Amino acid sequence: TTTLSMVTGLLRPDQGKVEVAGHDVWRDPVEVKSRIGVLPEGLRLFERLSGRELLAYTGRLRGLPGAEVDKRATQLLDVLDLAGAQHKLVVDYSTGMRKKIGLAAALLHNPEVLFLDEPFEGVDPVSAQTIREVLERYTRSGATVVFSSHVMELVESLCDWVAVMAAGRIRAQGTLAQVRGEAPSLQNAFLELVGAGSRATDDSLDWLDGKR
Repeated sequence: TTTLSMVTGLLRPDQGKVEVAGHDVWRDPVEVKSRIGVLPEGLRLFERLSGRELLAYTGRLRGLPGAEVDKRATQLLDVLDLAGAQHKLVVDYSTGMRKKIGLAAALLHNPEVLFLDEPFEGVDPVSAQTIREVLERYTRSGATVVFSSHVMELVESLCDWVAVMAAGRIRAQGTLAQVRGEAPSLQNAFLELVGAGSRATDDSLDWLDGKR
């Protein structure tokens, strides 16, 4: 989350340089932010707007013509199964609906790079599948999705390129096969890379082994 916040211009790094699509995030923030979409983990939305109003506002902030905003909003609301709730206030949306309307707002201007922080956390299976299908279509156009997750099975099923981070440092990066190596799964590889041993096999929880 901290890294993604620095990459997207939300948190200034103490040192180093970040470039997105060939532009320095901190030297040319307007150019960078016009090329990216962001769905943060702690998603904050204008809750007293309806879903459609939120998209209309976001699109106009991005400088899109009103007619084009309305067209894209209608398509996104339909594809993300939010058309029936488009006039409801966002404050009344479920977690899955909030993730989907946040994704719609991030995609509205068709960015080159989309940054997602735990996009499937707290999302029901139907909404999760819808989000996956939208992301897969988006990447087929040549765009890039960068997302963080603690769920290795999800990473393994979605990603082409993986970086494992621990204590602020990249421990391994490459294709799934390169990072996984000889491990049976990405989860096992991750645990080996971060040096996480099992803590549930010692004697401190011996009372759990007793019969009720």
